[in-house]
Amino acid sequence: MSKRWWSIVVLVVVVLGLLGFALQYLDRPDPYLREVLALEGDRVQGHAIFQMNCAGCHGLEANGRVGPSLKGVSEHRSKRRLIEQVITGRTPPMPQFQPSPEVMADLLSYLESL
Repeated sequence: MSKRWWSIVVLVVVVLGLLGFALQYLDRPDPYLREVLALEGDRVQGHAIFQMNCAGCHGLEANGRVGPSLKGVSEHRSKRRLIEQVITGRTPPMPQFQPSPEVMADLLSYLESL
């Protein structure tokens, strides 16, 4: 084999190794996420939490107002992404919301029912 071929093989192996490491690291939930995902939330409690904290922007029935409609949100967002959106408020003007793991599990249960 030529020197160029070996360089390509080494590069591919290194890239695949780094990609595998990155995916393993990125997919590992932090303790908060792990705790929320281990809980079975209460949809009724989640609805009450939504009404108090989210309905002002997302509407009483989650149809959207200032914020977008959340109907069917769990069909195109993973549980992890929903949790991260709530706790980081990454999409302005959404505020950060730092619920306990139990409250977050309840809210997640309600969002999944929409």
